[in-house]
Amino acid sequence: MNEKIAVLVPCYNEELTVAKVIEDFRKELPEAIIYVYDNNSTDKTYEIARQNGAVVKKEFRQGKGNVIRSMFRDIDADIYIMIDGDDTYPAEFVHDLIKPIIDKEADIVIGDRHSNGTYKDENKRALHNFGNHLVKYLINKLFRSNLNDIMSGYRIFSKKFVKTMPINSGGFEIETEMTLHTLDKKFLIKEIPIEYRDRPEGSFSKLNTFSDGMRVLKTILWVFKDYRPLAFFSILALFIFILALLTGAPVIIEFMNTGLINKIPSAILSTGLMMISVISLFTGFILDTIVKQHRESYELYINKIINNL
Repeated sequence: MNEKIAVLVPCYNEELTVAKVIEDFRKELPEAIIYVYDNNSTDKTYEIARQNGAVVKKEFRQGKGNVIRSMFRDIDADIYIMIDGDDTYPAEFVHDLIKPIIDKEADIVIGDRHSNGTYKDENKRALHNFGNHLVKYLINKLFRSNLNDIMSGYRIFSKKFVKTMPINSGGFEIETEMTLHTLDKKFLIKEIPIEYRDRPEGSFSKLNTFSDGMRVLKTILWVFKDYRPLAFFSILALFIFILALLTGAPVIIEFMNTGLINKIPSAILSTGLMMISVISLFTGFILDTIVKQHRESYELYINKIINNL
C-alpha cells in the first residue's frame, strides 16, 4: 500500500490515555504518521505525546472543531484517520475502516458504535444515548438516509473529502457537521460496526450533555435552514398562517354577523401575520433555487480540486 496515511488525534487533557492511543495505532499502522494536536491542555498531554513519537502541535482556539479545521488545512496525506485521544475506540478496527477508502468505495467511513450494542452497554450516560438517537432520527428524516451512528469520533476520510470540507463548527458538533455535509454533497459514505469501550478510570469526558447537545441541535436547525430552505420556510409559513387564521377568525365571524369590524388590533395582527407567511414561503422558493445553484457550483469545484490532487 503506497498511500500516505495520517492519524489525527485531537486532544484536551488526555495524559492518561494518549500514549496508549499512539502505541496502538503505531502497532496497527507502522507506516502512518501520527499527529497529536493539543488544545490548551492543562496536564501533560503535550509532553507525553512528544515522548511517544507523535508529531505534536498546539491549537490555541478552544474546541474540537477548531482542532480538526487546523488538521485538515495543515496535514497532507492520502488517507486520514480521525480518532479521539481518550482510548474509547479500539485501533484494531482501523484495517476494516480503511479498506473502503483504498478500494474507492467511500469518501468517508464511520466506525459505527451502535449496531453491535457496545456503546449502549459501555456508555453510562443515558442522556447521551437519548441525544444520539434523537440526532440520528432527525438527520435520517431530513436527508432520507439510514445511518446508525451520526456522532462517532472514529472516522476515515479520503483526501478529496478533507480538502473540500468547509468546517464551521468550533466544538463537539463537528461530527454532526461532517455527516450533514457528506449527505448533502452526495459523498460516498459507509458505516462499519466497531466495538466501543468507556473511558478508563480517572479519565473524564469533556462533553457537557446539555450545552453540547443544544449546540448539536442548533447545528441541525441551521443546516435544515441552509440545505433544505424550501422545507424549512414552508413549515415556518404554515405555522404563521395558522396563527393568522386563529387571530383573524373572530374578526371574520364578527364581520359576517354584523357587517362591522370592531376588533381592529386583531384584524391588523392577522393581516400582518398573513403577509409574513406569504413572504416566508417565497423566501423558501428563492433560497431553494440559490442552494441548487450552489450545489452545481460545488460539483464543478470538486472536479477542479480532484484534477489538482
